[in-house]
Amino acid sequence: MKDITVIKIGGSTFGSGDTTIEDIVALQKKKKPLVVVHGGGSTVTDWLKRQGIATKFVRGERVTDLPSLGVVTAVLAGLVNKEITAAVNIWGGRAVGISGVDGSLIESSIKDKEMGYVGSVEKVNKGILETLLKAGFVPVVSPISLYSLDRAGDAPAVINVNGDPIAGEIAAALGAKRLIFLTDVAGINDKFGKAIARVSKAEAEAMIASGVIAGGMIPKVNACLKALNAGSLARIIDGRKPHALLNEIEGGDGGTTIVKE
Repeated sequence: MKDITVIKIGGSTFGSGDTTIEDIVALQKKKKPLVVVHGGGSTVTDWLKRQGIATKFVRGERVTDLPSLGVVTAVLAGLVNKEITAAVNIWGGRAVGISGVDGSLIESSIKDKEMGYVGSVEKVNKGILETLLKAGFVPVVSPISLYSLDRAGDAPAVINVNGDPIAGEIAAALGAKRLIFLTDVAGINDKFGKAIARVSKAEAEAMIASGVIAGGMIPKVNACLKALNAGSLARIIDGRKPHALLNEIEGGDGGTTIVKE
């Protein structure tokens, strides 16, 4: 339990030749305690299109109205979560798929009324994760959260939360050794588009303020900073490379490390 790795995976890194599931199983068989947090934005967008629901993004995050929330919940807590969990089990691992609702794992409040039912994490109840880890399972966490802290009237009981901050909050709550983001880019890029090997907290904050770090990379970097403050090693790597995760745990290079100084 002192060597926990939290892994954030996004749908954009998956493909017919992806090795992430294979790597997760290999690491689990080596007794490495892992927590997997997933996204699935492209799948959600596809299902919203099927339902004739338009998609809008603000600062890299999906605006979630009530019709969207039903689709988001069904796709992320259902389809995507169970596909990943099933894949791990089929490959010979031991995984349990849960959402932030299960065991009241993630409690959130409304982040910004402009965003609709999009949450900001207020509390992580890590008990269910510790129970699963101690029992030898890989928790596979969907970023659907319990909406309880500022809920009023007939508002829904669940809320959509970006998987990136959830990964950072879970890493911090567990005191994880590592937080690894598997992305579809080489790492954090400078203003010339070149990947940077190391970025300090101050440099990352300045790059966000100047717009060099933008869009979907912003919540990833902020999540890394959250985990970093709790003592975790924070890494953003290219998840498209074969066995990127396994190589990372075994000391691979590439990607970006975010450091305090």
